[in-house]
Amino acid sequence: MSGPPTSISLQPIDPTDALDSVPARVTTERFTVAAEICMRARDDLARRGYKPDGEKNLRRFGIWEITTFMLPVSPQHLRRVLKANPDLPQGLADKAGGAKTFTLEEVNQIRDFLEAEGQQGKGYRPYRPKDRPAKVVSVCNFKGGVAKTTTGAHLAMASALDGYRVLVIDLDSQASMSTMFGSMAEDEGQTAYSILAWHRARHAARTLGIDDLTSEELDEEIREAAAVTADDVIFGTHWPTIDILPAQLNLYWAEFQVPVWMQTHRSWQFWDALRAFLEDQNLLSDYDVVIVDTPPALGYLTINALSAADILLIPVGASFIEFDSTGRFFDMLYTTFVSIEDSMARLSDEAPKFSWDAVQVLLTRYDDAQQSELANVIQVYLDDFVATYRQEFTALVGQAGERVSGIYEASHTDFNRETYRRGRETFDRCYHEFKRLLIGCWERDRIEAENREAAE
Repeated sequence: MSGPPTSISLQPIDPTDALDSVPARVTTERFTVAAEICMRARDDLARRGYKPDGEKNLRRFGIWEITTFMLPVSPQHLRRVLKANPDLPQGLADKAGGAKTFTLEEVNQIRDFLEAEGQQGKGYRPYRPKDRPAKVVSVCNFKGGVAKTTTGAHLAMASALDGYRVLVIDLDSQASMSTMFGSMAEDEGQTAYSILAWHRARHAARTLGIDDLTSEELDEEIREAAAVTADDVIFGTHWPTIDILPAQLNLYWAEFQVPVWMQTHRSWQFWDALRAFLEDQNLLSDYDVVIVDTPPALGYLTINALSAADILLIPVGASFIEFDSTGRFFDMLYTTFVSIEDSMARLSDEAPKFSWDAVQVLLTRYDDAQQSELANVIQVYLDDFVATYRQEFTALVGQAGERVSGIYEASHTDFNRETYRRGRETFDRCYHEFKRLLIGCWERDRIEAENREAAE
């Protein structure tokens, strides 16, 4: 009688047999071939979510979806409003008598009409206090695979569907966020690399006492870098109220170039570049929310994202390794920014301290059946840092990822309504909690500004 089969871990390996399965040695040229193959495959896969001409296309929205998720009105009331106001968008039907659908631009036209003519206080337009700048939200963690890009992209899409104007900034040279929004930078000149160069160029001019940034006294490189504007680096997307500052592979050069620039400009505060550009170009007035996607590393680009942020969102998977890594991330945040604060304090007794409106840990890719115990432990230890809602992974989320798109770009007609509701709720609840945090921060700013004015 034979015993149980030998475990594969105990099966011997013959060196001669092993040699037969070893491929030829790999040289650096082989990486070029692999890269080209991956790029061709990437383009082919990406087109699954694209139009035939290669451009991404935002789908249309039906009345059921508009009145269920986008506007606080019933289907019957919306139809009455449209019938009574023929100048409003009336929608298109695929066939006579078929269900009508609307573009997001048309939904926003209806939203504006209802805000002006409808019942007051219904919230047709999302809240943002007058004269308050946009909030910059950096999604960060140097642990890869924790759904930073997925979280940032869906918050941007949910904000746009809610009526906010959104700027997405991709600081990750892998450019996954740029791919999702169908806008890839052609070279580093169309990425945040140009913003760092812009900031450094202006610093160089100031140290020389030159106010005219077009002066021939400045090197041509400095003049060109200082002339960069938002129009050079910010592009539209297939979402009418989402623009993007895209990324591409050469953006990573910034991690090597910044220390070179710092050798010749030691007083340059590189960490201020992104925030300074947003303020200089009036982008905090042009948009309501700025979502920054960061690379999985605490380099110069991530430090800029952290420094520019009002709100930090830190996605974390409910596993020990990811929780442990996040603890180290917090430690590095402390070490990095205390070091910057100390260096500024040596230059001025009135040097500012860094502060953020809020920091929130998001539990992502959550499976209640497998991870509830560890998630509860994380909630206890990090307490008020942790978001209440845990971002579950659903079939709808996975299928949207396969199509190089977000769940908000998936049509409910491709699923039964209950499946669609459950999948969408994963990010709707996450967005609702984020929006509550966003509005609360704006409201605190408004009250503090009023108190300062009263004190004066």
